[in-house]
Amino acid sequence: MRVFRGFQGQAHARAAGTLPRHCALTIGNFDGVHRGHQAMLALLTNEARHRGLPSAVLTFEPHPRDHFARLAGKPEAAPARIATLRDKLAELERCGIDQVVVQRFDSRLAALSPQAFVDDVLLAGLGARYVLVGDDFNYGARRAGNYATLDAAGAAGGFDVARMLSYEVHGLRVSSSAVREALAAGDMTRAEQLLGRPYSIAGHAIHGQKLGRQLGFRTLNLRFGHPKPATMGIFVVRVHGLGGEALPGVASLGVRPTVEEAGRVLLEVHCLQWPDSLGIDGGYGRCLRVELLHKLHDELKYESLDALREGIARDTAQARHWFGL
Repeated sequence: MRVFRGFQGQAHARAAGTLPRHCALTIGNFDGVHRGHQAMLALLTNEARHRGLPSAVLTFEPHPRDHFARLAGKPEAAPARIATLRDKLAELERCGIDQVVVQRFDSRLAALSPQAFVDDVLLAGLGARYVLVGDDFNYGARRAGNYATLDAAGAAGGFDVARMLSYEVHGLRVSSSAVREALAAGDMTRAEQLLGRPYSIAGHAIHGQKLGRQLGFRTLNLRFGHPKPATMGIFVVRVHGLGGEALPGVASLGVRPTVEEAGRVLLEVHCLQWPDSLGIDGGYGRCLRVELLHKLHDELKYESLDALREGIARDTAQARHWFGL
């Protein structure tokens, strides 16, 4: 899968002859790449194959609602983030997408009229010949464009337009908002039903303060590249990437209120079973994928490091019990 930073980058690649001139395209934020997204991407790749076109996704970073929340001076109005950009791209690749354009969402893009968005982005920028959108799709300044205007623009501009209706699980519409609600409630089973897989976070294991070693619970740290994750707390987890089999563990996702006031979000993972072959530092630098299987409780601010140690010991015991270890 090829990834481009901005539709201008893809346009340059097409002009240079290193990319096909046209594509089958879908547009959206794709936060979480849930089952509704997966169904849409399956339809896109099928249409692309029959048309002899590469499948392409146009997505945005930051989220458009992040942008407008900042403009309004209300950062709290920005949506919580289900997945990092790394995780989103990994899931799009798993769905068989050929090209992804990560477009910066800024005031200039937000000000484009619906017709300018079609002309500058879809046609000149991306070479779209087939465009698939969701049933709630809007585009252009003040969200003035919708499926009907896009369909009319396609007829005039020489590209086909299709719309996919909502995807439902147990009679409920699958959406990123529904996934966020499940994660905020700590309902990891519901989140898994909506996502079609356990909720997970991936990243390279980085060195931290080594406080876990002092407390007797060695951890591997992964950064979550957004200040507002969709869930936080203490979780029973499964860790992939440290050997042939996934390892059981317990993890903290949050801002570490007992030991740090920096506000950065970290996923700190303690493996309940550590492979001897890795040695004490063998996990650092590896790309891990951590599945959050069950929430134990919210983050707590302990009064002392001794109290923190006792809290981690309780969490570890609960995780062992959950796994039947």
